[in-house]
Amino acid sequence: MAGVTGVLLVGGASRRFGSPKALAKLDELTLAEHAWAALAWCDERLAVGKRADRLLLPFEVHDDDSNVRAPLAGLVAGLRLAAHELVVVLPVDCPLVPPALLRQLAAACKDAAVPQTGPLPGAYRRHCLPLLERRLAAGELALRDALELLAVRVVSLDPELLANVNSRDDLSRLEALCGGGAAAG
Repeated sequence: MAGVTGVLLVGGASRRFGSPKALAKLDELTLAEHAWAALAWCDERLAVGKRADRLLLPFEVHDDDSNVRAPLAGLVAGLRLAAHELVVVLPVDCPLVPPALLRQLAAACKDAAVPQTGPLPGAYRRHCLPLLERRLAAGELALRDALELLAVRVVSLDPELLANVNSRDDLSRLEALCGGGAAAG
């Protein structure tokens, strides 16, 4: 496989969670640290979010240069910054995603490769950037809708590994499921 850029999306309003999800702890590590570790196999790693959020993380966060809070804004920023054509994208609120799952998405990528659950995590090609930039500029923020315009391969993945943390209850369920040990590292 040619070079791969890993993009961690650390943004998000975290309205339901009540505080930045990136800083929430699971098994002694923040969700951001779990996701960053899952991207360690990539040739390049970038974290993208809102610099104004001033998240104290052990790695640099690149500003998405957008006024909106939407995964599409982070994806567009990540594709712009990526040194490689193939980009795997992982949202910070999916702490159980292991590197092997991300590699599966990368290997399956046409224009994009996504799990059966939706557009993130996913693998995207940089050549999709102009289309995604147009959608962002037009306020068409639903990444799922953008996929309808791309050659996408859907990869059937273990839904437990795709667990998403949207609330404190979700985090508590993952803590119980993991028994104190997350799979993402």
